[in-house]
Amino acid sequence: MNIAVFASHEGSDLQAIIDGCRNNKINASVTAVISNNENSTALKRADEANIPSYHLSAKKFGDEETLANHILDVLQKHNVDIIFLAGYMRMLHISILEKYDNRIFNIHPACLPKFGGKGMYGMNVHAAVIEAKEKETGVTIHRVNAEYDSGEIIAQTKVPVLENDTPETLAARVLEREHEFIVEALSDIVNGKVMLK
Repeated sequence: MNIAVFASHEGSDLQAIIDGCRNNKINASVTAVISNNENSTALKRADEANIPSYHLSAKKFGDEETLANHILDVLQKHNVDIIFLAGYMRMLHISILEKYDNRIFNIHPACLPKFGGKGMYGMNVHAAVIEAKEKETGVTIHRVNAEYDSGEIIAQTKVPVLENDTPETLAARVLEREHEFIVEALSDIVNGKVMLK
């Protein structure tokens, strides 16, 4: 199975996916990496792994529809079966959502439906979890639709929140679990334990 990974910044989840594929923990290949940020470390990680990488952004192409067409061209060129959003800070155009219906997944650093929605990403999520005095948080993998963080949850794992946690210490603990969990969940997806259209 061919996976396209979309990432906007560091790409540490991307690296976990690349490593998982290379170690045969995920029965698939990353065939394309797309970033809306030309300076993202994700693009560098893709280049180092000899994976075709693309900087595709509305800023570059002028409007969302043109951007979507370029993205669809890349996905078709690389025979992409599923799309994984690994820290991608953009809403996908409806044409991509329709073309890859039920085949687009996102990872979120909390237990949805709590702490999801617009603006809930990165440290904002971990700060909100601590402020709410939650005893545990976690990682969610869900299908992507036209509304932030509201698609069907396909996998979830828990991470404890410690009494003296700061957003930074909690983020580090969640990220460590995230890197393992993304491999576990993707393995289930490509092995048919999660239904694809």
